[in-house]
Amino acid sequence: MSVPLRIVFLGSDAIALPLLEWLAGPGRPLAEVVAVYTQPDRAVGRGQKVQPNAIKTWALAHGLPVWQPEKLTDAEREQLAAFSPDVALVMAYGHILRDAFIATPRLGTLNLHASLLPKYRGASPIQTAVACGERETGVALMRVVRQLDAGPVADVERVPIAPRDTALDIEGKLAAACVPLLARALPRFAAGELEFVEQAHAAATFCRRLVKDDGALDFAAPATALAARINGLFPWPACAVEHAGQPMKFGLADALPAGAAGESPAPGTVLGADAEGLLIATGTGVLRVLRLQRPGGKMLAATEFLRGFPVAVGTVLPSKPFPPLVADQPFRRTQ
Repeated sequence: MSVPLRIVFLGSDAIALPLLEWLAGPGRPLAEVVAVYTQPDRAVGRGQKVQPNAIKTWALAHGLPVWQPEKLTDAEREQLAAFSPDVALVMAYGHILRDAFIATPRLGTLNLHASLLPKYRGASPIQTAVACGERETGVALMRVVRQLDAGPVADVERVPIAPRDTALDIEGKLAAACVPLLARALPRFAAGELEFVEQAHAAATFCRRLVKDDGALDFAAPATALAARINGLFPWPACAVEHAGQPMKFGLADALPAGAAGESPAPGTVLGADAEGLLIATGTGVLRVLRLQRPGGKMLAATEFLRGFPVAVGTVLPSKPFPPLVADQPFRRTQ
C-alpha cells in the first residue's frame, strides 16, 4: 500500500506506549498516527499535582496534535473528521464513544481490549483475570460498537499468567502483546481482508471499575483464591488487613497445599514464616505472603519486612467477604 493508513489514536494509559512506539518507528509505511485524543490532565500522587498522562507526553514529544475533551460532543466529532482518519484506534481511553463518532473514520473504529473476549468486558479486565485465577489472558482486536466491549473480534494475542504474576506484570506483557497483534492484523485490515467474527454474547462476563474496598481478604477462602486476589489487585487497590492497629498491605502471594505448615488452625491464623514469606491458615491450604508493606513504608520482601515488624505466631488476622469482581451482566455505575 503506497499511502499509509491515517490513524487517530484514543487512549489514556501507559499500556499503549509500546504500540505507539511501534507505530511511530522507522520502516512503518503501512500506518501513521496523525492525532491523539486522551483524558484531560488530572491531579495525581500525594501532592495532587496536575500532570499530563503518559499518552499526552508521548504525543507531544512526537509533535502530534492532542485533544483532551471532558466529553465527546459534536465538536469533537467534527474535529476527528478534520483529521481525515482512515481508522480510529482505541485502547484504555476512558470515554464512551457515540455512534456518530465511531462511524466517522473512513474504515471505522477499532479497539484493543485487554482480555480474551467475551470474558471480562468492562473497566478492569487485567486485574480481574489475575484475581480470578486465570492462567491465560490476552489482547483482542475488535470493532467498536455502542454496547460495552461487544463488537466483533478479528484476532487475539494470548498471554500466559504465571502463579506469581501480579496485575502489573500482566499489564506489561499485554502492552508488549499489542505489537505482534497489530503487526499481523493491520496489513490485512488495510487490504480489506481482515475478518471480524461476532462474540459468543451468551458467554460474556463483566468486570467493573475497582474501588479501595475490593482489597478485602476472606481467609475462609482457599489459599489459591486468596493468592490470586492479592496478585490481581496489586498495585491498586491492593489487599490489606489490619494488624497492630494499622493496615498491613500484601503485594505478592502464592499458595501451599494443606498440611504444608503442619495442622492448620482457624482461617486467618499466622502459622509462622518460611524462607520466602509469611504463612497464614486459610479455608483450604496455606497462604504464603511474599511481599508486605506498612503505611508510609516501601513494599518489602516478607523476610525483610518481618525482621523489622514481626507478626507473632498465633495472631488471627481479620477477615472480610470478597466484594464480587465479575457478573454475567454489566455492573451498575454506582458499583
